[in-house]
Amino acid sequence: MQLCELSGYENLTLALFPFRWYETGRWIIRALKYVQPGDVTWMPHYIEANGHAKAQTFPTYEEARAFSTQFNAQIADRATSLNLDDVLRASLTLKAEKEIIVQERLADEECMMLKEALRRNAPLARPQQADLILPPDLENLSGALFEQLQEAPYLQIAFFPRYRIALSRSGEHDWSHRLNPTKKCAMYCSREKIARGFGLSGTAHWGKTKVDIRSQLLPRANKLLQLASVQKLLIEAKARGQRVVVVAGFVFWYEESGTPGWTVKTVSGDSASKNGETLWHEGTIISKNHGRIVVLPYIKENGQKVHGHTKNSSHEKKAFPRHPDEYVEVPFEVLRGDLMIELFGGLPYE
Repeated sequence: MQLCELSGYENLTLALFPFRWYETGRWIIRALKYVQPGDVTWMPHYIEANGHAKAQTFPTYEEARAFSTQFNAQIADRATSLNLDDVLRASLTLKAEKEIIVQERLADEECMMLKEALRRNAPLARPQQADLILPPDLENLSGALFEQLQEAPYLQIAFFPRYRIALSRSGEHDWSHRLNPTKKCAMYCSREKIARGFGLSGTAHWGKTKVDIRSQLLPRANKLLQLASVQKLLIEAKARGQRVVVVAGFVFWYEESGTPGWTVKTVSGDSASKNGETLWHEGTIISKNHGRIVVLPYIKENGQKVHGHTKNSSHEKKAFPRHPDEYVEVPFEVLRGDLMIELFGGLPYE
């Protein structure tokens, strides 16, 4: 099929971003396209190859991210080609840029979680290839399974894109049970590399799993405050008037009441909104309690701007309230999400 025959081809592409193509183990580029009336939506992205349309993919996230980042530098310029008034064009540009920020935060956070899952399980013993038990007709997968277990020896399920086969583990080395190799199964096996590294399951609710992982990572994130590089970063932020610095799923929070100083909190819920809400960078956080979770300011689809706040999770005790005279309205800034990966890597591992 040719490019011009594809659904959505006529819609202007404002931005690109890589998403996991679970069935192949590669990263596939998707296009954020303009749709009437003044909205955007994700659609498949294709390139021409020998006169036919072909999905654009990359073997690694780093390559795909570099490609999309270069393309996304021109979002505002592409929006000017549309026959829109200045207000709608500015709104569309903001919406597209915020959607890319959401996807970057999600991807960076999961990269951070994967690296930490592998790091904290580095001391685990790896099996010998000869010890692995597979179905008699799948002995040829022994090498591929061995490679996966060398990286992540804690896996309980594994997917093999080249063969479109999935296996589950029972006992120490028995991988003789087959799974139905669906798209969802491939997704679960990919998430398993993160979740199982924290003692969780890749098949569980992903949003709840990541909330649990953030909670587990909080003590380690607190140790970042001891690093000279992080102290310098926070001193500079405070000098700019920022008392809240957001990096991936964590928040560095400067508390002036009680004993003044920086603490670490977590961002509420998932990094992306399910209701079309986008982060409002110009907003502030109004804290009426000492909750350990921060809900960032956001803009609803109808344009309503909502300030951020602090809270505890639903299964915890209610956050200790501040006196009304001590309510604080704090500005914040968001740093690039991959910075947290670098910071975690700078910590001496326990």
